Amino acid sequence: MLQGVFTALATPFLQDGSLDVPSLLKLLRAQLNAGVQGVVLLGTTAETPTLSTTEKKQILDVCVPEIKKTGCQLIIGCGTNCTASTVENVRLATAYQPDAALVVTPYYNKPNPSGMVAHFKAAASVGVPLVLYHIPGRTGQKLAAPVLAALLKEIPQLIGIKESDYDMAHVTDTAVAYKNRLAYLCGNDDLFPQFLALNAAGIISAAACVLAPAFVKIYDLFKQGQTQQAFAVFAQIYPLVKACYLETNPTCIKYMLSKLGYGAPAVRLPLGETSTENKTKIDALLAQTPKEFLV
Repeated sequence: MLQGVFTALATPFLQDGSLDVPSLLKLLRAQLNAGVQGVVLLGTTAETPTLSTTEKKQILDVCVPEIKKTGCQLIIGCGTNCTASTVENVRLATAYQPDAALVVTPYYNKPNPSGMVAHFKAAASVGVPLVLYHIPGRTGQKLAAPVLAALLKEIPQLIGIKESDYDMAHVTDTAVAYKNRLAYLCGNDDLFPQFLALNAAGIISAAACVLAPAFVKIYDLFKQGQTQQAFAVFAQIYPLVKACYLETNPTCIKYMLSKLGYGAPAVRLPLGETSTENKTKIDALLAQTPKEFLV
């Protein structure tokens, strides 16, 4: 069962836009040293749509051995809005023996219910366990309850959901209905305590790139029954968590990482540089955040 804090790892670039492998390894090792239970490679935070096939393979070749030797769990992002390429990505991921493949609901196409089920069945046919990534704000597609029920009934390889819906009624319904069926993983960093209160298995977090020690501490305290202490830590980091999303992820996170010594703040187009105004806000918040909560 997937459980704990999973960092959605960013991809450091040099200022010229090329892959910065030393900073990538430094960032990964900082996550592992912070005690995260898992790492997600090639997710949205990695700017995967802008990576070439060669670069994706290089990231996996560099990072997977580091992850495997620690015993951390590994999830590899594989989802696209094309079923054939999604299946091919899952097939390629099998060489790295991930604990699961992360597959987003197809964006832009807005598949009908039968197409949605067929898409995930095709991805599952490769044999790798799947985590469904539900993020209506980016895909324009919210899974209706009957479609989710059909997916979970017909696809036993579907072992988890990364839930990034802000509709807490939907979140609660799903958490209660499938509490014994799958790993329900928070996909919204700013709702981590709420998800833990709903018995979520953990979180897949972009902000953990910067705040892994804090997220691990929150998770550990909550699981020990020290819920007030867990919330106290969350309250201290909450302003910086919110600042991670002042602009489209991972723009601000890359800027924060650059200030902490993890490469340049470079992102690839169509993402652009963080605004001067938001850099000023982030600088102030980084200075106020306890150092033990930062990577």
